[in-house]
Amino acid sequence: MSLSTAILRAVPGAFILNSGIGKLGMDAGTAEHMRGMAAQGVPALGKLTPEQFAKFLSYGEIAVGTSLLLPFVPSKVAGLALAGFSGSLVSMYLRTPGMTEEDGVRPTQEGTAVAKDTWLLAIAAALIVSGGSAAKKVKKAKADQA
Repeated sequence: MSLSTAILRAVPGAFILNSGIGKLGMDAGTAEHMRGMAAQGVPALGKLTPEQFAKFLSYGEIAVGTSLLLPFVPSKVAGLALAGFSGSLVSMYLRTPGMTEEDGVRPTQEGTAVAKDTWLLAIAAALIVSGGSAAKKVKKAKADQA
């Protein structure tokens, strides 16, 4: 794994893992509020109870963070996990009233904290692309040795 890939994985991985651990045992009121926000971007999440959503969110963040931190998880797989997670955050940002300016893209003051999650989506794309090309380089190197 290259140093640049390790950095792309370690920084968001540690942040997301810590966030997931912090959400373990979330109280029902907080879970209800977060579920309502999340359902803006992914409507199916609104069907979960607050307790189910709290477990889904905390375990999901722990899984995504861990996949990014474990070096034996291929970058493409870790990138796909991060893309699913960050894509849902970006969807929530774009669909929640009051988070964007009238143009539907630029963040309002309230939306700035969530708009930054677009960076995670960009990191996911970089990992997916680099993961595929790294695998091809390994195959080519093995073929050249044979």
